[in-house]
Amino acid sequence: MAAAAGCCLVGTAIGRIGLAWTADGRIHAVQLPEADDAATLARLRRRAVAAPEAQPPPVVQAVATRLQAALAGQPDPLCDVVLDEDGIPAFARRVYAAARAIPPGQVRRYGELAAQLGAPGAARAVGQALGANPYAPLVPCHRILAAGGGAGGFSATGGTRTKLRLLQIEGARLGGAGQGAGLFDV
Repeated sequence: MAAAAGCCLVGTAIGRIGLAWTADGRIHAVQLPEADDAATLARLRRRAVAAPEAQPPPVVQAVATRLQAALAGQPDPLCDVVLDEDGIPAFARRVYAAARAIPPGQVRRYGELAAQLGAPGAARAVGQALGANPYAPLVPCHRILAAGGGAGGFSATGGTRTKLRLLQIEGARLGGAGQGAGLFDV
């Protein structure tokens, strides 16, 4: 990844998230809320090492505004947000692109994503790529579930509880959009 040019905290319905960006306005990293602002910034800076806190440029402020709306329940796939993928392995880039194509409120299984990528036996590798995702929720790894519909892992603070909260905000439904019971109605 290119060096981050700046970072900031953004208030959302789930808490303050961290955003880091490059000089050209690509999103370098996103950090879901930690226990407090200092912890959120510390974890963000593991990926955006020298990023000073700064006022986001207009392109990044627009992303922040859209993230605030999405995390408040307004559907927005956010797939047009430009990410800084410098240094991201090719397989992870493919996984992230496939995850970004999943509409809000829908879910897939790790194995389904692997098969979609032409690597049907690579569910574990898909999970590892998503576990290293520096862009959640712009790369919506929360929309990927374990075999059998279990939540699977989630590396953000709160673990699967946070994953399920993000899915609840999106109105995720079991069996795909518009089908079956609500994710939390079973």
